[in-house]
Amino acid sequence: MEFENSYYQSLVLKNIQSFALSAQMAIIVIQQVFLGEINMEVLAIIPARGGSKRVPRKNIRNLAGKPLVAYSIETALQSKYINRVVVSTEDAEIAKVSQDYGAEVIIRPIELAQDTTKTAPVMMHVVEKLEQQGYKPDVVVLLQPTCPLRKTEMVDNAIHKLISSSNDSVFSAFLVGHTMPLWKRRRKDDKMECLYDYHLRPRSQEPELNDKLYSEDGAFYAIKIDAFKKYQDFIGEDPEIFEVERHIDIDTLEDFERTESCALNNAKP
Repeated sequence: MEFENSYYQSLVLKNIQSFALSAQMAIIVIQQVFLGEINMEVLAIIPARGGSKRVPRKNIRNLAGKPLVAYSIETALQSKYINRVVVSTEDAEIAKVSQDYGAEVIIRPIELAQDTTKTAPVMMHVVEKLEQQGYKPDVVVLLQPTCPLRKTEMVDNAIHKLISSSNDSVFSAFLVGHTMPLWKRRRKDDKMECLYDYHLRPRSQEPELNDKLYSEDGAFYAIKIDAFKKYQDFIGEDPEIFEVERHIDIDTLEDFERTESCALNNAKP
C-alpha cells in the first residue's frame, strides 16, 4: 500500500511539474508573440543603385530636406525588430550618404547594378556576404528606397505578423477591388481568362463568392530565411499580406514631386 501511495504521489508530482513547465512555456510564447520579445535576427536590406534613369541620382536626391535613401534607413533603424540595416549599392556617393545616416553598406558588383538587374539576386548577395562574416539572419526584410513615407509602426506590425505566423513571407498590399467582373488576357496564348467563376456569377448579396483583389505597393516585403534561400525570391510559396493604404512608389519625377509634397504637408502617402 505504501508502494502504491508513493508511486501515485510520484506520478502526480511529475504531472504537476509537466503542467508547470507547459505553463511556463506558454508564458514565454505569450511574451514573445504579444509583447514583441522575439529573439530573432531580422536583417533589413535597402537596395540603392546609382544608375537610375528616369530620375537621375534618385536615391540621394533631396526629398524635403533629406536624401531619398535616408528615409528608409531611418525607418529601419527605428524598428524594434530589425537588428541590422544594410544598403546595397555600387555607388561611392550613395555608400557615403548611407553610412552618414547610420546604415551598413555592402558594395555590390557592377553586374548586379544594371538596368535589368532584379532585386532578389541583390538581396542574396548581401545575405551571402554577411554569412561569410558569420552573421545568419532569421528574417530578411526588403525596404525599397522608392517608398520613403512608410512608417516604422507599419514595418514593425508587418514583421510581427510574419514571425508570429506559419506563413513564410509577408508583403504590404492595398485593396484594389473584387474579382467580379474582371478578366485578363493571357500573354502566352492571347486568350481571355476570367478572375471569378462566371458560371456562378455572384450577386451583391453573395459577397462570400466574390474574392478580394490586392496589389503589392512595394513598401514592404519580409521573408523567412529558409524560404528566401529555397525560392530565391522575397515572396515565398505561402505568403500573407499586410493591408495598407497605398504608398507612393517613386518611379518618375512626378512621383518624386508628389511624394515631396506629401512629406512637406505631412499628408498620407
